[in-house]
Amino acid sequence: MQQATLDLADRVALVTGAAHRIGACIVKTLHAAGMRVALHYRTSAPAAEALADTLNQARSGSAAVFQADLLRSDASEALVQRALARFGRLDLLVNNASTFYPTPLAAIDETQWQDLIGTNLKAPLWLSRAATAELRANRGGIVNIVDIHAARPLPEYSIYCAAKAGLAAITRSLARELAPEIRVNGVAPGAILWPADNPPDAEAQTSVVAAIPLARTGAAEDIARTVLFLARDAPYVTGQILNVDGGSSLV
Repeated sequence: MQQATLDLADRVALVTGAAHRIGACIVKTLHAAGMRVALHYRTSAPAAEALADTLNQARSGSAAVFQADLLRSDASEALVQRALARFGRLDLLVNNASTFYPTPLAAIDETQWQDLIGTNLKAPLWLSRAATAELRANRGGIVNIVDIHAARPLPEYSIYCAAKAGLAAITRSLARELAPEIRVNGVAPGAILWPADNPPDAEAQTSVVAAIPLARTGAAEDIARTVLFLARDAPYVTGQILNVDGGSSLV
């Protein structure tokens, strides 16, 4: 009989964009479940190192940080190899790193295209390719952080929404291609955390919340627990994208 849950003790997860917000919460949740964690960051070295220090105080040698600019085509392979050199194995890849900002049609430029497509679509695909051999050997998994706006596009965010829609398609496609050894799933957040750089005003926030069936925003922990569920508690689930949105995708 297939075991109902997977033992994550001492298995290794690589989480991209792990220094802040949802990424940091995913790291802490996986670590609390027994995993060792490789924290990727691009520019947030102090936050990533502080988080790793805290985790290592709880369990020595259980966390390490790795800097990489995932817009570089050679960065994904190097990142995976560095994580393997440090921990000796890889069991879970969480593609969380993302850029998010508006791109009104009349103002779209090549830099925005390269950035948004690169971080939200190309990097997860390149990382998945780089990790495939090790994940296959360990019968591991990939979890992609998608977005409910992959299916319900936001006006003036066409590049971001296209990138996340592509990530949803990649999730399903790789689930078929990499089975049966590797499970590939996605998590699609709704209103979880307001943008850090340019949060909507109070009136706009109230309007967003009013349209959510559960009448509230979610928390980073809601996403992290769903990632943990897919990694540990769902060994017969692949090719699925779970909306964690308080019901927003229903209306």
